[in-house]
Amino acid sequence: MALIALDVEKAQPGQTAYKLFDRRGLYLLVSPTGSKFWKFKYRSQGIEKKLALGRYPDLGLAQARIACDAARVKVAAGQDPSGEKRLARLTAKWSRATTFAAVAAELFEKAEREKRAPATIIKMRWALDPFPVQEVHNR
Repeated sequence: MALIALDVEKAQPGQTAYKLFDRRGLYLLVSPTGSKFWKFKYRSQGIEKKLALGRYPDLGLAQARIACDAARVKVAAGQDPSGEKRLARLTAKWSRATTFAAVAAELFEKAEREKRAPATIIKMRWALDPFPVQEVHNR
């Protein structure tokens, strides 16, 4: 039997985490701390997987069903929604970490940790930014 919004709202925490099943792989996980999470259980290449859809009440029952249906479409097309989510998260992390400024900052920190001469560090900074922006004073 499918869940109704009142069932979700009235779900109380217990001694252990438990699941309230809705339909087509969608369920609400109620943790002992009282947190409620929407999850979607599916199989991809014969392996059972779970996709976290969101936290209740940020994501209501109707929105969770829509997200579940979108994930089911991906599974039917042969895609792995949790794998795509993981890949997107890693791609975002790597794109933030591999900017020129981030690599240069790591290089400066490494030089300072190795106790390089102050003149060396100044030259390194100048080589990477030969024309630093300086304040213009009105006279």
